[in-house]
Amino acid sequence: MIKKTDEKKQQEPQIETPTGERINRFIATCGLCSRREADRWIAAGRVAINGKVIEQQGIKVKLEDVVKVDGKVISKHEEKTYLLYYKPKGFLCTRRDDKKRPLIYNQLRIAANVQSIGRLDMDSEGLLLLTDDGALAQKLTHPSYKIPRQYRVRITSQLSLESLEKLRSGGIDMGEGDISDPWELVVNSESKGHSWITLTIYRGRYREVRRTLKALKHEVRRLIRTQFSNMHLDQEIRPGQWRALKAGEVSRLQQAVSRKNTKKKPLKVSKSRCIEGFTLRHLIDCMKQPFRRHTILCRL
Repeated sequence: MIKKTDEKKQQEPQIETPTGERINRFIATCGLCSRREADRWIAAGRVAINGKVIEQQGIKVKLEDVVKVDGKVISKHEEKTYLLYYKPKGFLCTRRDDKKRPLIYNQLRIAANVQSIGRLDMDSEGLLLLTDDGALAQKLTHPSYKIPRQYRVRITSQLSLESLEKLRSGGIDMGEGDISDPWELVVNSESKGHSWITLTIYRGRYREVRRTLKALKHEVRRLIRTQFSNMHLDQEIRPGQWRALKAGEVSRLQQAVSRKNTKKKPLKVSKSRCIEGFTLRHLIDCMKQPFRRHTILCRL
């Protein structure tokens, strides 16, 4: 038994070599996915080196090795693709879906190694960046870089002063053990039936905006991402349309992750209180809005 194992190892010198690049990193730098996702692909038997399906995640590859994912050869490309896309509502940010729902990649018709930087859920719309630059994509989505994501959101009813305080301070239980971060939040307009708000958060978690607002008894009726990092949604671009990023725009994205942001981005909330526990800034915001001005004056 031992001899057979030794013989098997001798037959795979190119795979077991200590030099080269780890297979999960190689796949990530090809722009297909993150290293963690690559590990899952390996475990699922989707990756082959020199015609042999691999199962070990620590394997390294050399320049002469032929790597395949799902039977297709992958390689690193010198010229990278960077796209800005207005994701329409009703589309999924995935390559496959068992339920046969609409996919953004069926609409875009782009190379298989061009992937979205983060995701927007099916019911959301707005700015979505796509690239085959795996290293940049991984940094832009890593929470340690605190990349800003701005959303314009239409919600049911009006936000109370208490809710504004909670959203700006953070600490809301979103369920499943997740706690909300502090939001940068502005109320743009409101009526008796709904409100429009603009908010900024600094990491992307599964349906974070919807889950946080739902915890405060507000349903999201429309959610549009208008900014990701230093990229803004073009006014002239329409849902379903896309364009290539300019060289200067790519450079600014790279600069945004050139070093990790160690400063805390959330707004500083004053500890001084005015009326029943509300900060001065909140009161100023509310006095600008007729529906809330009456409420504030009644409490004076």
